[in-house]
Amino acid sequence: MNRNDQRVIDGLRKQAELREQALSGADRLGWKSGFGTEGAMSLIGVEQPLTGFLTSATLADDGAEIQVGDWGMPLLEPEVAVKLGSELGPGASTEEASAAISAVAAAIELVDLGSIESVEEILAGNIFHRHVLLGEFIDCRPGELEGVRIAVTANGDSSPPADPVEVIGDIGKVVAALADQVDLFGETFQPGDIVITGAAVPPAPVQSGEDYRVELNNGSGVSVGIS
Repeated sequence: MNRNDQRVIDGLRKQAELREQALSGADRLGWKSGFGTEGAMSLIGVEQPLTGFLTSATLADDGAEIQVGDWGMPLLEPEVAVKLGSELGPGASTEEASAAISAVAAAIELVDLGSIESVEEILAGNIFHRHVLLGEFIDCRPGELEGVRIAVTANGDSSPPADPVEVIGDIGKVVAALADQVDLFGETFQPGDIVITGAAVPPAPVQSGEDYRVELNNGSGVSVGIS
């Protein structure tokens, strides 16, 4: 488990300092998953997705134009966002995490990928996070989460709906893993927290002049322009 990995422990301690600084001028939004595919976890040598944080400081409006001209390696990640209806702490099971989810939305995260040589430094920098955009949250009853599908329209070209589980695994398992790790710096997932659960479609490099839309089969959608 990641909570037993000293690199993760040290990185989250540094990340907690960054989060505290961010929250001095912004509101709590929630959490993010990073490096959540089997290949990505193997690449950096961890057993679970890495945990990052979200605040209102990096939340952009649906349809916003995001400037990436001075970024090193801008990537767009189509994601499934979930909202918690109850508190979730360390040691929660996949079933408990799934039951804590009250609503689901389409999400886009924009990251500026840097060096992946140090897990500690990846975490200290909040896993390359730059912006998040969120669609409308739609209520999700127990058992409905497994039916969520995600589709991406990139510059007018649409992909068929895909099952997020095929890329990031069970969403409840992802949320439980993240909640387990924030306990390392004294946090729990709170009611109302939003969690973006990782790139459910492989991340795409982006450049000025492009536009993207991410949609879920529950009717939630979100768009972004790149400039």
